[in-house]
Amino acid sequence: MVFLNAAEKENEKKSKKYFPFFGSIVLLQYNDEFMGRTKAEMFTEDQNKIAMWAKVLGHPARVGILQHLFRINSCICGDLVEEIGLAQPTISQHLKELKNLGLIRGTVEGTSVCYCINPEKWVEMKREISEFLTRILPDQIVAKNAHKQHRSPS
Repeated sequence: MVFLNAAEKENEKKSKKYFPFFGSIVLLQYNDEFMGRTKAEMFTEDQNKIAMWAKVLGHPARVGILQHLFRINSCICGDLVEEIGLAQPTISQHLKELKNLGLIRGTVEGTSVCYCINPEKWVEMKREISEFLTRILPDQIVAKNAHKQHRSPS
């Protein structure tokens, strides 16, 4: 038998929802919001930001949307549906993810929303990811690989 103090009991209540079932059985449902929040707090702000950038770029549809927006500067969701080939609700969900991180902006034009790249946020993301990747690869490895690329094949 496990005994919990008052604080531990309160945390148990916050992280679980109790559902009585046939009187004597209790089903537990973990609250992902509570559990996920503590996981994010385990890491630094920089680690969480890099992970967010990686996650948003980690889906080929979002990469395709960004590439299309770079090519044509701005467009509406319907144009993206035709270009990417996914259903409108799927495109809308990907646009929402990109917009939530600020990589794109949406402006209302009549009954449509016109989307474009947010250059300030794009530069911020590029700088942060570049700093992260440069820390991962020591200068010696980068220099050695650059030297190999500049040598002509024998």
